[in-house]
Amino acid sequence: MRYLIVILALAGIVVSSLALPLHYSTTTAPCDINAHWDCGIVNRSSFSVIAHIPVAILGIAGYLGLGCLGFARWRFATFLAASLGFLFAFRLSMIEQYGLGVWCLYCAISQAIIALILLLSLAWFAAEYLSLRRLAKAARAL
Repeated sequence: MRYLIVILALAGIVVSSLALPLHYSTTTAPCDINAHWDCGIVNRSSFSVIAHIPVAILGIAGYLGLGCLGFARWRFATFLAASLGFLFAFRLSMIEQYGLGVWCLYCAISQAIIALILLLSLAWFAAEYLSLRRLAKAARAL
């Protein structure tokens, strides 16, 4: 499970790295599909920066942290970090939907990646928890 989380975290780093140049670019974005899908509008909006740091950099750092936590087998910390990442990505999706009215393809892919990492980390943590409960129950039976 941890390797799958690490692979997904690497995919998230790649997607965030693709979105980062759009923040500084003034040209047409490669994912400018139509009036509802334009990564350039999203990545150059006032919502794409938090404390003068582009959200894409926060995404790169977040996915790097998730990958490290997963690789280190810190199941609960991975689940907590994935939960925070999912909530942050969900907030950004709501801004895209209701604030900007435009979606970013990279952001949508990132949202899917963080949702998968969240589900995997939950399953991984739950499996450990259930295993520990079985061991405790077996120890009490002795």
